[in-house]
Amino acid sequence: VRLVESGGGLVQPGGSLRLSCAASGFTFSRFDMRWYRQAPGKEREWVAAITIGGASTNYADSVKGRFTISRDNAKNTVYLQMNSLKSEDTAVYYCNAVNHWFDYWGQGTQVTVSS
Repeated sequence: VRLVESGGGLVQPGGSLRLSCAASGFTFSRFDMRWYRQAPGKEREWVAAITIGGASTNYADSVKGRFTISRDNAKNTVYLQMNSLKSEDTAVYYCNAVNHWFDYWGQGTQVTVSS
């Protein structure tokens, strides 16, 4: 089982990034997918979620209106489009695959928002 995040990096405030999380080793289409983040010195926090078929999405209040989660079940990939980035979005971003029986995590990708 693997979840591999990519797309992180350094971006200026107001900029955009798109994170990807490629899944393998399990039936991706049978898992809800979530993004979490962890800033230095803080606990990991939930950012966004998308259901199995992609029909329903939810967002933390701190990112609502700026971030969009999506998935491509044919490519076994979940995405996080991040717009209007702020310094407080700086964190390591993790993807998470979950269903009633299993809970898988990736290793994370660093996002740094700084001028």
